[in-house]
Amino acid sequence: MQSSETSHTRVGIEKIWAYPCTLSVDLLEVAAVRGRPPAEVRDDLLVLTRSINPLWEDPVTMAINAAMPMVTEEDKKDIELVIVGTESSVDQSKAMSTYAHKFLGLGDNCRNYEAKHACYSGTVAVMMAAHWVASGVAPGKKALVICTDQSRESLNEHYEYVMGAGAVAMIISDNPRVLRLADLRQHGYFTCDALDTFRPTSRVETGNNEISLYSYLDALESAYQHYRSKAPDLDFDEYFQWHIYHVPFGGMAFQAHRTALRFSKRMKKSEAMAHFERKVKPSLLYNMYLGGTYGGSTFLALMGLVDSGDVQPGDRVSMFSYGSGSGGEFYPAVIGPDAKELIGAVGLKAQIDSRRTLTLDEYEELERERQRLIDEGDWRPDTTHLGDLYPERYDGKGLLVLKGIADHFRDYGWS
Repeated sequence: MQSSETSHTRVGIEKIWAYPCTLSVDLLEVAAVRGRPPAEVRDDLLVLTRSINPLWEDPVTMAINAAMPMVTEEDKKDIELVIVGTESSVDQSKAMSTYAHKFLGLGDNCRNYEAKHACYSGTVAVMMAAHWVASGVAPGKKALVICTDQSRESLNEHYEYVMGAGAVAMIISDNPRVLRLADLRQHGYFTCDALDTFRPTSRVETGNNEISLYSYLDALESAYQHYRSKAPDLDFDEYFQWHIYHVPFGGMAFQAHRTALRFSKRMKKSEAMAHFERKVKPSLLYNMYLGGTYGGSTFLALMGLVDSGDVQPGDRVSMFSYGSGSGGEFYPAVIGPDAKELIGAVGLKAQIDSRRTLTLDEYEELERERQRLIDEGDWRPDTTHLGDLYPERYDGKGLLVLKGIADHFRDYGWS
């Protein structure tokens, strides 16, 4: 007996887009300067570069710049729910979804809110949107979900190699052209209280690496067992063609997959690695260049998987999302009929390749300045700070930028 895929659960991702920022830093170069073997970062952590924002960008601008190319005038008429998943909010009270609603020009009769649960925030936002669509309370209407996050400053720390930035935007509807959630009733989820990684202040991102690793793997096993209680005869390896895991860094996906393989069969490490290379690693195509994207990481991995070239419509994918604190969700999904076309249209590789690579000095200076300004109520970003970056990449391009802050009022506008 295999997992049921019934028509009443026809809901999922209709469209998807991503914004990988305009700056990057070479993490292998950082490792070499810090005295860490670059091969360890490349081969164990499976990261190469990370994305960074200039000071005139933040999680709000990333969110709108991810969604804007995707949302059509027709979509605007149908979107009646906006959820922004993040752990990097710019305000303790005002939801970033209000900015998305305004700058995307959505209708007034629209629910909106911000979802926070560390890296699980994006998935829980998608699930709430999917259940809203599936409920039928607003027939034909759609939800916009945006995952947007950026790291805190972590220079010369272990966390430096798993930091990053980026945003992923999705339209959730009953026309899942990109990804269909196979059966909302079969999702497995798990939660427990854990202090693994967290942001206790606006400036601090901290935690315990060992607790974080075991919390992630415990949530994976527990969420999967909950899923199996609803699909007891399913064979993990045979049923799913592909596997996507939350990606704080690429190497964690291997640890997760090695754990998940025990659900089906025992393998030697070399066998597990070969299995990982075949069924998981294609999904890391973009994550290894953006670094940690937090709530958006699994959906960025979906884009990488589809753009890897071997995925076919109808392929079954297992997906696992984890958020520190902690919560996890394991669920089955099916690649949609237009996934290759729609994800290919994003041109994400070209966007990634077009980022400007910062020198180590520029990177450190930028991160320290962002940290210094994070709670300041009056300042304006200097658009000449990075030479011709603003004239070349922003001026006249119609991207949302942070113009400045006056008495804590944030002023955004189009470049």
